[in-house]
Amino acid sequence: MITENPMTALEKRTVGSLALLYSFRMLGLFMVLPLLALYAADLPGASPSMIGLALGVYGLTQALLQIPFGWLSDHVGRKPVIIGGLMLFALGSIVAAMADSVYGIVLGRTLQGAGAIASTVMALVADLTREEQRTKAMAMVGISIGLSFAVALVLGPVVAAAGGLAAVFWLTALLAVVGVAIVILLVPTPQQSSTEHSDVGARAGLIKRSLLDPALARLNFGVFTLHFILMACFLVVPGFLEQSAGIDRDRHWMVYLPALLLSIVGMVPLMILAERGGRLHQVFLLGIALVFAAIAILGFTSSTAIFYLGLWVFFVGFNYLEATLPSLVSKTVFAGGKGTAMGVYSTCQFLGAFAGGAAGGWILQYMSLAALIVLCLILAALWWLIVLPAGQPSALKQDQLPDT
Repeated sequence: MITENPMTALEKRTVGSLALLYSFRMLGLFMVLPLLALYAADLPGASPSMIGLALGVYGLTQALLQIPFGWLSDHVGRKPVIIGGLMLFALGSIVAAMADSVYGIVLGRTLQGAGAIASTVMALVADLTREEQRTKAMAMVGISIGLSFAVALVLGPVVAAAGGLAAVFWLTALLAVVGVAIVILLVPTPQQSSTEHSDVGARAGLIKRSLLDPALARLNFGVFTLHFILMACFLVVPGFLEQSAGIDRDRHWMVYLPALLLSIVGMVPLMILAERGGRLHQVFLLGIALVFAAIAILGFTSSTAIFYLGLWVFFVGFNYLEATLPSLVSKTVFAGGKGTAMGVYSTCQFLGAFAGGAAGGWILQYMSLAALIVLCLILAALWWLIVLPAGQPSALKQDQLPDT
């Protein structure tokens, strides 16, 4: 009988410490999602377009600096780049905490995004784990991000109720400092970082190939769309809960918590059907359809009960797709291009967050809520149509199922 080699003590320490680091950082980013549309509206200079920019601008600097920071980490080491990125993130959090206008929030969020260490953290995971353990390690880090999202939607409103939006940003700065301590004290130092494809021409070729590969392009467009819709939703959902459902902003966590917990119940059948039932392509399409249906419900219903149903459906579809996409990228990519492909994927993810916030806020201010909802529906439908004719494309073959 063939048995799988377990993780070594060094690998367990690596994955545990980096997952904790990543979760602290993402917790700080996610906590403001259910808050900015409400609390920033009280600041001087606030408008739907400026609030949308404040919500999504971190994604722009994340997208622009993700690959350069990864390149820098190849030359000066992973840990110095991660520590520098966390300090930038802490600085941005302090600027936002001390802001007395929405413009200060935008500046702080821009600096937060400048700490673009996601690709460097993943590269360090690769440096410190064996090939046969790498997928498991990446999945564990991914799980920590999902947990951070759930905790943030509950913790953010609770902290803001006690000390306002500034308290959330101060907590975020503290989490960044704790992250620096984790890097220094807990994260192992690799003997030698991977420097594959350090030649500029080779890197450019890998980036071009990652962009032009049809299977990867479908996945990159998908993650852009998913995070565009996520940011657009959080421009709308908090206002509905406060104004239409009559729920005080400090009690919004009482809506998000059950919706997120029940979404796990909804995800389990999808995971089982995809992994054990051999229907990954069909379930993937179903996940997109759930997001499409949820947008329509959230955007056009006036019933509070139906709105809650739509929120649950959205979290089921979003969490399933968010968990599935990175694994598909890592298993679809051509030989020798995994790091570059994940960098391009992360860039598309953050660009989607920026576009969803900035463009969504602009549409709300100068057009209408209906126009924003229709745009999200068009993007979701286009994604579904792009995936549909592939049947069992290389990105969605049964032998490339995500590890769950």
